Amino acid sequence: MVSKAAKGKDKGGGSTIALNKRARHEYFIEERHEAGIALHGWEVKSLRAGRINFGDSYALVRNGELFLFGAQITPLSTVSTHVVAEPMRTRKLLLHRNQIDALIGAIERKGYTLVPTAMYWKGGRAKVELGLARGKQAHDKRETEKERDWQREKQRLMRAGNKAA
Repeated sequence: MVSKAAKGKDKGGGSTIALNKRARHEYFIEERHEAGIALHGWEVKSLRAGRINFGDSYALVRNGELFLFGAQITPLSTVSTHVVAEPMRTRKLLLHRNQIDALIGAIERKGYTLVPTAMYWKGGRAKVELGLARGKQAHDKRETEKERDWQREKQRLMRAGNKAA
């Protein structure tokens, strides 16, 4: 029997391009939304090669549209000579109007931030997972670390208890 993960990879969908681990450390992520991203041809080729860094990226609303800032897609050396590759360009995020309106409401009224948490392939298209997030303060980050350490220690104790039995 073939697993679901193997099936997804055969079809060219569901494989992760990049994760923004820093976002989980810096923010409380309350909702997640999937958005398409408008890319040039050379950017798609670079993404397939895994040449992206979006640890410092963020999404903003301009004129009722969402844009991704700070994502660096490094061009391959084989990019055509007539194409001027701009690695840090602003890229448009593609969502339905009602989704954009809901996000704008949350950002403006409730003070949330839009942070990209992951980029992946879905049906041969690049998708960005946006997290509607609230910033963590220093004591929140320490609390998260303590909780993570406790969960790890609890797993160790459970494994040691199971081996003894």
